Amino acid sequence: MSRPQAVTRRSAKSEYIETDTGNKISRRARIEGKQNIMLAGKSVVMAGAILRGDLHRKSDRPAEGGEKGGPITAINIGRASVISTDCTIRPPMRMSRGQMTFYPMRIGDNVFIGTGTHVSALSISSHVHVGANCVLSPFCVVKESCKILPDTVVPPHMVIPPGSVVAGRPARVIGEVGEGWGQGGGGEGEEYVEGGDLRALVRSIK
Repeated sequence: MSRPQAVTRRSAKSEYIETDTGNKISRRARIEGKQNIMLAGKSVVMAGAILRGDLHRKSDRPAEGGEKGGPITAINIGRASVISTDCTIRPPMRMSRGQMTFYPMRIGDNVFIGTGTHVSALSISSHVHVGANCVLSPFCVVKESCKILPDTVVPPHMVIPPGSVVAGRPARVIGEVGEGWGQGGGGEGEEYVEGGDLRALVRSIK
């Protein structure tokens, strides 16, 4: 796994900086707290996206010298996931004893997050397609192989079951994705499939 700043190839003409594990980070993305963000490889962060890795909590485990340890990973993004333009990825927060406490966010493999979507979910499992201009409120949980339609507002703490189609403000489950949804899409020359392997989409982004 690599962190976003681990750059090995750079092109003045390219929109994207490519890391040693194939992540593509737009030069116009805003990434705060890079040391607290983990990208598993071959994922994309597009222009205008904001990743708030600076919003983290300290480890409860004592470090050398008896003090509490340093920051833990705030945002963990799996392989072949795409964060589209103007998205905001912000770890969820709750007040505890009068202080803001942030919780780590986990985004799985082959997750597509559409343009202008705001994510403060606790976790998004693999093979999830999130449409444009959605809001995933703090501590909601999206299980694997779900489709969230554009302009959906998922309320805090909602758990979306596997294979669900979700829409509305507030969100509700309106159906299932169906058998075979998301299959394919990863091979050379193939177009990407919603909920499928997004490697072909990642390769097409220059």
